[in-house]
Amino acid sequence: MKRRTLDIIFAGGGLVVAALLVALGLALHGEHSFSTEYVKGELAAQKITFPTADKLTDAEKNWKPGSVALTTYAGQLVQTGPQAEAYAKYYIAAHMDASATNAGFPGATYATLGTTRTELSAEIAAAKAKGDTAAAAAAQKKLDAATSLRTTMQTGETLRGLLLTTYGFSVIGEKAGLAANIMYGLAALMTLLSIAGFIHAYVTPKNKVLFPVTGWANEPARA
Repeated sequence: MKRRTLDIIFAGGGLVVAALLVALGLALHGEHSFSTEYVKGELAAQKITFPTADKLTDAEKNWKPGSVALTTYAGQLVQTGPQAEAYAKYYIAAHMDASATNAGFPGATYATLGTTRTELSAEIAAAKAKGDTAAAAAAQKKLDAATSLRTTMQTGETLRGLLLTTYGFSVIGEKAGLAANIMYGLAALMTLLSIAGFIHAYVTPKNKVLFPVTGWANEPARA
């Protein structure tokens, strides 16, 4: 095979690959754009706003190392994935933790409060069976607090879950955007290599053969 022909074949194939990479990049970029606009639209519709800096307490600012995000986004409308994550992990979660502590159930969650309520109900029944009205009243007070807290936890954890799911969706969109840029970069590289291949084919002598057959194979057959 002639060297020029081989160069043209490889260079043409490179352009085809580049075109496919561009098409894939456009598809991924479309997913990135959809994710960004969808997340922004859905979050903005909820009208969730971070408290302004002057309304943030020291406990909220220093609850966890990541709580500094509350100061960073202070007063802003939640419209992006990172904002949704910060609001869920460092604002809602902090208030849920404080509510559990104030109610007398530090570290409690919606799930654990179910067991707590069952135990308190059994405690009330046992106290009533013994005629201990004071113990029954005290346990009932705890049960009422646990029931109220569980409702608060259910609301908080539901909102947190929705916001964190939205954050996860935004991350997928960001990854798609990054992948699109990689596809574009590879397409550009393949295009340059293809151009180099065509140039090499142009400067290569037409009659140059790749791996020419030499020696005895070129000798005429003997009788």
